[in-house]
Amino acid sequence: MALEWEQVSVDARDPRALGRWWRDALGWVVVHDEPDEFEVRPDADRLPGLLFVRVVGPKAAKNRLHLDLRPDDQAAEVDRLLALGATRADVGQGEQPWVVLADPEGNEFCVLAARAR
Repeated sequence: MALEWEQVSVDARDPRALGRWWRDALGWVVVHDEPDEFEVRPDADRLPGLLFVRVVGPKAAKNRLHLDLRPDDQAAEVDRLLALGATRADVGQGEQPWVVLADPEGNEFCVLAARAR
């Protein structure tokens, strides 16, 4: 049996706005743009994607699933994401080598330190 990871679905009050934010954050491309669904991918023919789906109401609790991003320069990337509209988040992580941020709808994600070479 073959199995391929297609996408991660993200609940969003405003799928277009949140999808565009992630498009800009990741430098990805839009592959689907409808009022209730918005999908971005690394490029049009590459998986997996992020699919933003409209839901009613705000996020209510800490994510049970989140993305970990590994940049070449953690401090510069955190600054760039904050400038795009991310916020710092405290999920009880304490002092760690990664930085926890939240997207404009409050979904937490981590910015890891650069991979050791």
